[in-house]
Amino acid sequence: MKFLKNHPFAVKAFFKESVVLTFALPKSTLEGFIPERLSLDIFQDKWAFIAVAMVETSALRPAGFPEFLGNSFFLIGYRIFVRYPDLRGKSLRGLYILKSETNKKRMEILGNIFTNYQYTTTDIQQSLLDNQKIISSEQSDFKVKIGTDKKEVTLPEGSPFSNWKEARKFAGPLPHTFSVDENTQEVLIIRGLRQNWIPQPVPIIDYHFGFLNNMGLEKSRLASAFRIKNIPYHWEKGRIEKWS
Repeated sequence: MKFLKNHPFAVKAFFKESVVLTFALPKSTLEGFIPERLSLDIFQDKWAFIAVAMVETSALRPAGFPEFLGNSFFLIGYRIFVRYPDLRGKSLRGLYILKSETNKKRMEILGNIFTNYQYTTTDIQQSLLDNQKIISSEQSDFKVKIGTDKKEVTLPEGSPFSNWKEARKFAGPLPHTFSVDENTQEVLIIRGLRQNWIPQPVPIIDYHFGFLNNMGLEKSRLASAFRIKNIPYHWEKGRIEKWS
């Protein structure tokens, strides 16, 4: 049944809200976390990036199915920004997934049948307090405080980006997601399509991600944070390339 994990059909969903925090690290720090055939997507020949995406999703379903049959859930995912030179000679930008967590057991089961994204189920809470949105999990040891006022947002202190235009180039999700099977020497390429994708900067008041610390990435620096709302999203059927 391995073929089921290769994204065998197109999928649609609706992103009610997505908040993505992008963290910068020296490229040497992340080189050991990606498989052969992928390379890090580098900025200024120095920085590599890992994104933490928190997405409130509804109506996730195979393309062609009605919305009421879709799955609604909250997702937090950890992804590294990478490039892949495909067999057509193109350099594709995309993401390599380290871990995916959801608040719905059904999504964990289906996600692990039809993808290689390593879903687990966790507790996720959301609340509003004093002009802050708080997203947290005791089980997964993370907590983020997001400013909700309308003040002008500045880049995080210590960000390698000099302006928001540079930062948007590393605002996930990117056009592709990659999975690599070292045993069969295959790369699975999944292309995502979206409309009206205009990420807006958001201020991060405070954050803690136990997963990053457990991976030895506690020295990562927050480079940017963006939010999008009410976006339809579409993933094409997966495409497999085999190298020799």
